[in-house]
Amino acid sequence: MRDHRIVQIEHAPTIYPATVPPITENQVTVTVDEQWRYIKSNSISKHLTGAFPNPGNPNTISEFEIDIRVPLNPVHSGRATRVKDLGVALNGVTFDPGAGEFYRGDPSLGWSYEALSGAVALGLDDNHAHVQPTGKYHYHGLPTGLMDRLAVDASTHSEQIGWAVDGFPIYARYGYTHADGTEVSDMTSSYRLKSGQRPSGGDQPGGNYDGTFTADYVYVPGLGDLDECNGKLTVTPDFPNGTYAYFLTTDYPVVPRCVMGTPDPDARRDGPPPRQRR
Repeated sequence: MRDHRIVQIEHAPTIYPATVPPITENQVTVTVDEQWRYIKSNSISKHLTGAFPNPGNPNTISEFEIDIRVPLNPVHSGRATRVKDLGVALNGVTFDPGAGEFYRGDPSLGWSYEALSGAVALGLDDNHAHVQPTGKYHYHGLPTGLMDRLAVDASTHSEQIGWAVDGFPIYARYGYTHADGTEVSDMTSSYRLKSGQRPSGGDQPGGNYDGTFTADYVYVPGLGDLDECNGKLTVTPDFPNGTYAYFLTTDYPVVPRCVMGTPDPDARRDGPPPRQRR
């Protein structure tokens, strides 16, 4: 773990232009049986990416095998379950919103750096993506290149952009305002920055709650359109009879950090559900 002592955002994140063609052909296969949807890919997008390595990321993109299964008939449990990866985009690239960067390099302190804050340089490209040491390219935020390919815009409900690990669909930003499938709006999350200052002294970072850390945010039920997992029960063009669905948003958490269904056990991440205001 890298030992970071940054406690405030000093500038916006450096975003590297996506100008580099894919290193090889995108490969995605999807098969189903009575219980599961099986998704395999090589983690290579069809869209352009940033140049890797770059000053914020020392890793090189390479093929990385994705081989997961998600429930074919997901069930909304009403209980938030933390996951490492939200799921996989239709192009086979995973949504992995968390950053493996912690205050003082110690995960046990509970101060995980928010990947999109810019507090720690991660070398993200225009697709809000970068590369793990394994060579795996993955999204931390809105997958701009994929959204462009799918022609996602504010005039219509988003095209489906992926599958979550619990089997429910993922959309980007735009969904129906009303349960009857009328009017389209930019979905808003129900998180906000906490007010005041963080605990200080000892192993606590201090400083103002400004989005440097994921713990700077709190879930406030009903504040926005979406629940604590950035989802809601709705209808979509793909599911006219109704479904639970996740939405990527422009504001935190952007990519959901939990799911409301039951994922394959390998997809679980230990930890409590998002903290609510009491």
